[in-house]
Amino acid sequence: MAIYLYLRILNTVIMKNILIIIPFVLFGIATGNSQQANFSPRVYEATETNGPNVHHEIKVNKSYFVHTVYETSPPKFIKTAGGHYTMTSDSLHIQLEFNSNFTNDSVSALHYSYTLTDGKLMLNNNPNVVYTGAPSNSQELDGAWLFATRGPDTGQERRGDGTPRKTLKFLLDGHFQWIAYNTETMKFSGTGGGSFTSADGVYTENIGFFSRDNARVGAVLHFNYELKGADWHHTGKNSKGDPMYEIWARRE
Repeated sequence: MAIYLYLRILNTVIMKNILIIIPFVLFGIATGNSQQANFSPRVYEATETNGPNVHHEIKVNKSYFVHTVYETSPPKFIKTAGGHYTMTSDSLHIQLEFNSNFTNDSVSALHYSYTLTDGKLMLNNNPNVVYTGAPSNSQELDGAWLFATRGPDTGQERRGDGTPRKTLKFLLDGHFQWIAYNTETMKFSGTGGGSFTSADGVYTENIGFFSRDNARVGAVLHFNYELKGADWHHTGKNSKGDPMYEIWARRE
């Protein structure tokens, strides 16, 4: 009888401990998934291990994803693609707005499985391209912008999300990229990008890649800027040296 009572008490204690442990195990699993899903808005960069001149750059904010590949020496643009994305615990689903290779591959959507461990990002488990986050470099002009119109603003008609022809400028952590494209036809018209600074009304671009003319790489362009509500007034001289006045509208 004493042995029977002992076993009953022992069984009760074990079951109570199991009931206490299970929520913590489940919480740990949920926490792990949530950490994996924390694909932080930032710039990620990688250099192919089997091609030291091939540079990959991912720019991602809370809703938009851009992936660009180019060679650095000598400079050569390879490809770019981007669009709005959704995310699960280990996957990215991107509905493309543009794809520079669309005429060849007809790809209008991308799916990437990913792992993000100790700041190292890998897409589709490709060990030849391991991304690291670029240093945070928040600036006044950070964000996504759509070309609206030529300045000055006199109430003229604007381009925007409602029109298929778009020019997007994406700025994040000291990296910039503009892309011209058409969302109805997927026609890609060109892109360029690199690093930038914006402070005290002066905006400076350092060209790191340029799809229309690789010879433009290395150029440094200085502009004036002014924020007026949701508009960015952009003045100066373009890459050909001609005077320009552009108005860009912040994309929500």
